[in-house]
Amino acid sequence: MPVGTKGTVKGLTAGDLHSTGIGVVLGNTYHLYLRPGADLIREVGGLHAFTGWEGPMLTDSGGYQVFSLARRRKISERGVEFSSVYDGSSHFFTPELTTRVQQDLGADVAMVLDECPPANASREYHANSLRRTARWAKRCKEAHSRQDQALFGIVQGGLYPDLRKESLRRTLELGFSGYAVGGLSVGEPREEMLQTLAAVAPKLPDEKPRYFMGIGDPVGILQVVALGVDMFDCVLPTRLARHGAALTAGGRVNLKNASYRRDFGPLDPECSCEACNSYSRAYLSHLVRENELLAHRLVTLHNVHFVGELCRQARAAIFEGCYEEFMKARIACYGDPAGRVAFRHGLMDAIIRQRRND
Repeated sequence: MPVGTKGTVKGLTAGDLHSTGIGVVLGNTYHLYLRPGADLIREVGGLHAFTGWEGPMLTDSGGYQVFSLARRRKISERGVEFSSVYDGSSHFFTPELTTRVQQDLGADVAMVLDECPPANASREYHANSLRRTARWAKRCKEAHSRQDQALFGIVQGGLYPDLRKESLRRTLELGFSGYAVGGLSVGEPREEMLQTLAAVAPKLPDEKPRYFMGIGDPVGILQVVALGVDMFDCVLPTRLARHGAALTAGGRVNLKNASYRRDFGPLDPECSCEACNSYSRAYLSHLVRENELLAHRLVTLHNVHFVGELCRQARAAIFEGCYEEFMKARIACYGDPAGRVAFRHGLMDAIIRQRRND
């Protein structure tokens, strides 16, 4: 799900998004609550009418932004007080308020309010946080009344297997339309992220969506899909584009590099997007180095299309029963585009075997 933080996937129109084949777009409750305001969006008929995107939309609860962006925050059982990143004004999010705001926004999928602790938080902090998150999730469910909107619960617990197990139990007991795994891909080593996910994802209901919050590099996507994840979001593809970096079948391409000044081939020969069909690497490199607005649009369009096509290919490989072979072949081409730990065949094979046994 490409991230449309403030009601827009930066640089792309709804028509652009439709052309990429993307099925779901994510909106950010924190930012939309502050500007332009949920009341205004409700007045116009919800996010779909406001943004022109007719496909499905998911909104997060705003909890991650409260805990990561706020200059000042104070957590209590009732909720969390925080300062706006725009003007420093004080606000207070409760589970009931974030649920009402998401209902006003009219997204197809809403998320419960949770606390996402930093990766280096203590075990005691994680334990207290996941229990508070479970209590907040119960309040979100009780406050939720839109029959045309799904509500997802979130499993927390850091990298502690027993705490993840406790959070999983508490969240499943409440019963939601889908389930997210939160608190990962926040700075922990990739191996630990995968091992934690492998212990959680297979225990989520098969018949309901499994959502990994916050992963968007090709290697990471393929790895979490192997562990049973259905949905994911990340700003990475669009953020990379704004810095002149493109995701391709051969790895990441930095269009600022001088080697592309006279490269008249397509950005990615395997891609069918507008940027690859109509323009050369040399032209795109020129636009990027001159900081032209068209560069942002075209490279963003390509990156979103690329990730969407990767997911479509992964889905086809699953149906054909050859996903593991597909995953290993694609990752071998990428190397390590995220700049983090590359694919470890031994680790992933062991995790997949464990998942099969479970």
